[in-house]
Amino acid sequence: MIGYVTLGTNDLERAAKFYDAIGKEMGVGRMMDSDQFIAWGEMGGAPGIAASKPFDGQAASVGNGVMVAIEVKDNDQVQRLYDIALAHGGSDEGAPGPRGDAGFYAGYFRDPDGNKLNAFCMNAG
Repeated sequence: MIGYVTLGTNDLERAAKFYDAIGKEMGVGRMMDSDQFIAWGEMGGAPGIAASKPFDGQAASVGNGVMVAIEVKDNDQVQRLYDIALAHGGSDEGAPGPRGDAGFYAGYFRDPDGNKLNAFCMNAG
């Protein structure tokens, strides 16, 4: 149902460095690139993610309660994405680990603009 997610940025160049690194780990690159926004993913593939300057010209702000979840293949990739995020200007919102008892494993972080994301996988259990 979801085609892509767009997150606002006040510094497209900084956001590009952050999401280029995330995209590389996920095996995708930029699929659209302009002065206004950059989108990462694969045409016809899984939903992508974009960083965009707000269309109205106002400052980008973070949505309280909004989070983008990135599904990955295993616990090790959760850790890699979390580490990549922090190494590229992101901040910690919860170190990787199991959450609950349903086999949900996740690491939480914010991008340099403060948008909240997580990397997660479901483990058999």
